[in-house]
Amino acid sequence: MRKLFSMLAVAVLSSGLVLAVKAAEEKTFKGEGACAKCSLNETTACQNAIKVTEGGKTLTYYLTKNKTANDFHKNLCKADKKIKVTGEVKKAATADTPGEITASKIEVDDSK
Repeated sequence: MRKLFSMLAVAVLSSGLVLAVKAAEEKTFKGEGACAKCSLNETTACQNAIKVTEGGKTLTYYLTKNKTANDFHKNLCKADKKIKVTGEVKKAATADTPGEITASKIEVDDSK
């Protein structure tokens, strides 16, 4: 019984640490949302993208296709919009190549 209790305690503590690390990896981006195919003409299939300004440069991030991105795509396919994306950066963007974000939350940014 004591061994089971110890193992359960370790499992609970480990899962808490994983959640804390996971939350620290997420970042929020604000910028111009667009369809990488229909608006930006950069891909052969529809995919959400966000253009952000960092360090005086405009960088493009493609959003990994997942349920969050797929559900939001109808907002961007035919019209660009200011959006706010929260997610994990899978690949950093450079001036020459787009980055990639796995979004956990996407919303229209109504702030000025």
